[in-house]
Amino acid sequence: MKELNYDANPIVLNEKDQVISFKCELQENLQKAMKEFVEDRPNWDQYRILQVAIAGFLMQKGFQNRDLTRLYIGNMFSMNFKD
Repeated sequence: MKELNYDANPIVLNEKDQVISFKCELQENLQKAMKEFVEDRPNWDQYRILQVAIAGFLMQKGFQNRDLTRLYIGNMFSMNFKD
């Protein structure tokens, strides 16, 4: 089984971005699904998946922030926004 990539995604990060790491436990079925997804899509990694999921959740719940929107769209469509 392919190991997950633990390096930061350079497509999303730029000099201005701040990255905060955290540990979280995932249920086994969620971990397996994420591994399968990443194995089938080489341009995705677990960081991109989690960033899209968290940003999408916050936007869906009504949190409006331009940087959050850029992060979400940038991750979903592999875009890199410059200021």
